[in-house]
Amino acid sequence: MAEAAPPPTLTTADGRPLKAALLAAQSRAKRRAFLLVLPLLFFVLLTFLIPIGYMLKRSFEHDGFAASAPAVVAWFEANPGFDPANPPEEAYAALVQDLARMQEEKTTGIAGTRINYSVPGTISLFKKGAREAKGLTAPFRESLVALDATWAKPALWRGMASASNVYTAEFYKVASDLKLTDDGWARGEDNERIYLYLFAKTFFVSGLITVICLLLAFPVAHLLATLPMAKSSLLMIMVLLPFWTSLLVRTTAWIALLQEQGIVNDILVGLGLITEDGRLTMMYNMTGTIVAMTHVLLPFMVLPLYSVMKVIPPSYARAARSLGATSWTTFRRVYLPQTLPGIAAGSLLVFILAVGYYITPALVGGADGALISNMIAANMKNSNWSLAAAVAGMLLVAILALYWLYDQLIGIDRLKLG
Repeated sequence: MAEAAPPPTLTTADGRPLKAALLAAQSRAKRRAFLLVLPLLFFVLLTFLIPIGYMLKRSFEHDGFAASAPAVVAWFEANPGFDPANPPEEAYAALVQDLARMQEEKTTGIAGTRINYSVPGTISLFKKGAREAKGLTAPFRESLVALDATWAKPALWRGMASASNVYTAEFYKVASDLKLTDDGWARGEDNERIYLYLFAKTFFVSGLITVICLLLAFPVAHLLATLPMAKSSLLMIMVLLPFWTSLLVRTTAWIALLQEQGIVNDILVGLGLITEDGRLTMMYNMTGTIVAMTHVLLPFMVLPLYSVMKVIPPSYARAARSLGATSWTTFRRVYLPQTLPGIAAGSLLVFILAVGYYITPALVGGADGALISNMIAANMKNSNWSLAAAVAGMLLVAILALYWLYDQLIGIDRLKLG
């Protein structure tokens, strides 16, 4: 019996094998697609990934003291197990040598500021010590302590030992409301626990704003999805109108509306609902922050909800009603479950934006309405970049954890933003 002939090889018009030609075409398509998105990838790398990486690096890095005090840094490296409560004379001699160097090189403020981050009140201490360093004589311990008893405090030596390392987790400790004491790092007093309180406050306010936006946006999105095209287009323009107005203008408008001599209070006084002396305080507090941020973030909740509601067939609700379901049962068991991807996406978007908001709380919140973003800005304004980066890094980790939780519960593949 003769063997069967092998199947003929399929070729292209130019004689190449069809399989190889298809693989080559796919490779060209992939290279073309990569070249098309390459500018976007470069833009994201330049404006997003590199700044975040630099910020995280700054949260662990600060050479203000290490670069200004080489003698005492060398002593710390040679004596890692020294007793902060009783440093030897050699340590004080190295410190005096560096203080004199700082005075000559005008770096006293840089070194003192670095130590001040963990041991408050040391900037003036370093400046005074640097001015008097050249006139000090041995024994240097007694000479420095005679200038200021703070030079003998264990907390100061612990702070200098920590600052002698360029890379340190000290700023994350400060951002966790830990305080450097004579015995080491410890939890600060209640009135000193600023950062964790602001973190909790920020997440609570962001969650509250997210819930308010959801309650206000749900009926608006439903109307957009069910009204005739002419009316829904007009309503969509009203929803999108805030995007065409400057954020600063919108926030300033709320100042004019909510202040004690503002429009809202004038209307309430005119209607006799409140007295002239009983005007409501709705500005420069948490009330102003919540109202203004809700107004700014509301469209970010409406659009994801609308994108989901628009594709829900009305026949599902009619079928449920025809089977005897009440309006509430139809909404709860038929309509609402289909809107969950939009609810989750809108809530995630609004919450993340609210957590990082800075301009609106700064303008209308005052001291009572300040959030963690305002503290980050305050540290940057005071040139404490490392502490600001540490707080921002902790906020970034919290946001990534929230994103991971969303992916586990809902699935990132079901994210619908419009």
